[in-house]
Amino acid sequence: MSNHVRIRDWKRGGARSAPKPRRRKARPKTFKSEESAHAYAKANDITKYSLDNIRLGSAENKKIRIVF
Repeated sequence: MSNHVRIRDWKRGGARSAPKPRRRKARPKTFKSEESAHAYAKANDITKYSLDNIRLGSAENKKIRIVF
């Protein structure tokens, strides 16, 4: 493909320059503290849940996930 065709497609906003959507798995919501996780659960009316620390063996740096 020549450079002329690339420039033309880019200027027109054609199919070659349009971004393709990413099919990505949704990641779980995580929190840095237990207080923020409890506040999120209360704000979203989540009653039965437990908190899980994703980072293993780390007492200082936490990454907390809400498990239903």
